[in-house]
Amino acid sequence: MKLPENLKYTSSHEWIADNGDGTVTVGITALATEQLGDLVYVELPRIGAALARGASCAVVESTKAASD
Repeated sequence: MKLPENLKYTSSHEWIADNGDGTVTVGITALATEQLGDLVYVELPRIGAALARGASCAVVESTKAASD
């Protein structure tokens, strides 16, 4: 499997991509998608919010689990 070189991954199967304009795009890996099942709720920080390194930045609830 070839991983995109522009993404940085966490040990808990999230990824982040620097958009180069002061914003980032975040997501979860295919494995996390398989393990979570269908997403039923996602809570994200407000636009422009400052986030601390290592802190939770979203809440995701699925048909199989809830995670932050």
